[in-house]
Amino acid sequence: MTGQTLRKHLGLLALQDPSVSDALDLVGFPKPRTVRGEFETLVRIVIGQQISTEAAKSIFLKFQSLAPDLKPKSIAKMNTKKLRSAGLSARKAEYIQNLANNVESGELDFDSMRSLPDHEVISVIESQYGFGKWSAEIFLMFALNRKDVFAADDLALRQSLSRLKKRKVPYSVTEARKAVAHWAPYRTAGSIFLWHYYRGAPQ
Repeated sequence: MTGQTLRKHLGLLALQDPSVSDALDLVGFPKPRTVRGEFETLVRIVIGQQISTEAAKSIFLKFQSLAPDLKPKSIAKMNTKKLRSAGLSARKAEYIQNLANNVESGELDFDSMRSLPDHEVISVIESQYGFGKWSAEIFLMFALNRKDVFAADDLALRQSLSRLKKRKVPYSVTEARKAVAHWAPYRTAGSIFLWHYYRGAPQ
């Protein structure tokens, strides 16, 4: 999503949701997120599971040094011991190796996936070893550039939404999805803003 599109979508959300309008005045517009290739996005998702952003960046750089081209073919040839030398856990190394093998074999076909509706893409990604709905929704946002996705399983998003709505009790996943239903069809922009607000809003 370009910066221009992000600002346009958030401007439209602000017109219909006063809490978004007030928060934009407080913390300003976020920077757009980079849209990356499908395979790289999934690798980054695996690396980033349950660790800090800083740790994930460090491990990704080490991982990239093993396979500078970030091609599934290169990674499929590596054993898990080599993948773990980048700082990956044994389980994460298995996830990435399995992913690379499935892309190489054609079981996971990114070209055909681009034309699928969101719910079918989610089903495809969830069928992969080590990937759940959160992974699939992040993939939709940052690999396929889909405009109406809200990754409600993301704890930071829910905490930010609770703060935005001045709610003392945190939203559950189901409650969060309902709370932003009126943001459609711009929920990806809303999600990007909530991550920005989470870091920039006063505690």
